Amino acid sequence: MKLPKLLAMVMAALIAALGVVGVAFPSLLLEFGRSLHTPGALLVAAAIRIIFGAVLVWVASASRMPITLRVIGFLVIVGGILTPVFGVERFEAILNWFSSQGPLFMRAWASVAVMFGLFVAYVVNAPRRTAA
Repeated sequence: MKLPKLLAMVMAALIAALGVVGVAFPSLLLEFGRSLHTPGALLVAAAIRIIFGAVLVWVASASRMPITLRVIGFLVIVGGILTPVFGVERFEAILNWFSSQGPLFMRAWASVAVMFGLFVAYVVNAPRRTAA
């Protein structure tokens, strides 16, 4: 397995695993979010987003859906760049709103993370279709 595919698979597995934790234990996922309540932690989260987006762009050409993966990769990069701009106060406000919606809402969003992780894993591992 090439390095970009391996990196994309590891990141997809981490996202899916984080989503599974959120589905099973939404309060634990909320506490993890609260641990990112510092400017330094937000910068680390931004860097991780930028790296993940770059990996998606990097692996896109060998994937089953290259255009889709590139678009998602660029959106993740933009999200990573904008993360520090929002700041800790807005992050806290969003987290408070998110937690006030209840566990069913949190589980639904966590299931989106599971599906996204599985989607990336599938697209990266499935052989690219070629015109016959």
